[in-house]
Amino acid sequence: MSEAHVTVLGNVATEVTYGETANGVPMANFRIGCTERRYDRERACWVDGETQWLRVTAWRALAVNLIGSLAKGDPVLVTGRLRVREWTEGEVRRSRAEIDARSVGHDLTRGTSAFRWATGVRGQPPGGAGPAAAEAAERADEPVPGWIANALEARRASAVAAAPRLPELPPGVRSVTEQQEDVSEGERSDEDRATLS
Repeated sequence: MSEAHVTVLGNVATEVTYGETANGVPMANFRIGCTERRYDRERACWVDGETQWLRVTAWRALAVNLIGSLAKGDPVLVTGRLRVREWTEGEVRRSRAEIDARSVGHDLTRGTSAFRWATGVRGQPPGGAGPAAAEAAERADEPVPGWIANALEARRASAVAAAPRLPELPPGVRSVTEQQEDVSEGERSDEDRATLS
């Protein structure tokens, strides 16, 4: 089996759109713009060349994860199968290059990104829509499936859980600052006064 697999570096040119097939398979699309950079010896500087526009299509877990991960303008790397779609509009023959994505990630040469494990990547997680789905439905014209809202809720929760916390103290033990506030000059022992002198 011979397929044309490519890796493309570019910027997300549109918002990620989400849909489902008639069988309920998640699907996401976005356009990527890839601009050639080359060195112009006459002007002694880097210049932009021609921009190529490609449509990226992702399926199943990758489609779901794209929704909460990519925004318009993000620098990304896309790896997948290259396809050229051809069709006719009236008497005009048209074609479009597409990538059936296998993997998508941020381009870390241009910034940083924090990875969070997704929940339910093998399929729809159990449970109802929850408050995140209601919140998302208010923002969008089309309803958001509950399992997507649950995945976004889980991402928010993991971000909160990853925030640095102070270690918990055993019962009966107080922090140094609490002890310092409780001890006044009159309560110090003779040994403490001698140490301070």
